[in-house]
Amino acid sequence: MHPGSRIGAVYLCRDPIDFRKSIDGLSALVEQGLALNLFSDALFVFTNRGRNKIKALYWHRNGFCLWYKRLEQERFAWPRVDTKTIVHKINYKELEWLLEGFDLWANRPHKVLKYQSTT
Repeated sequence: MHPGSRIGAVYLCRDPIDFRKSIDGLSALVEQGLALNLFSDALFVFTNRGRNKIKALYWHRNGFCLWYKRLEQERFAWPRVDTKTIVHKINYKELEWLLEGFDLWANRPHKVLKYQSTT
């Protein structure tokens, strides 16, 4: 991302998009399809059907920035399509993990145990 950019939230668009879309098409998708504020301090991340490409759109001071990454091998881990949410919110550190190849949805925290007593 642009040096000095402040990214407060990262939104992953669950469904794959047509990668011919550029800034205008992606910004319309964010506003109309996801109902999110384009001009916030957020990063909007999209993938293609093959999940080997990512596009990230964000607003920086006086214009939009579009970031693109293509993997030569492997695929990006992505939220499952069968979930009911259209967009998944993650933090910037989780985005870094995603870009490095970690599957954020395969790793689960320890189960919460609810006991009534110790005896």
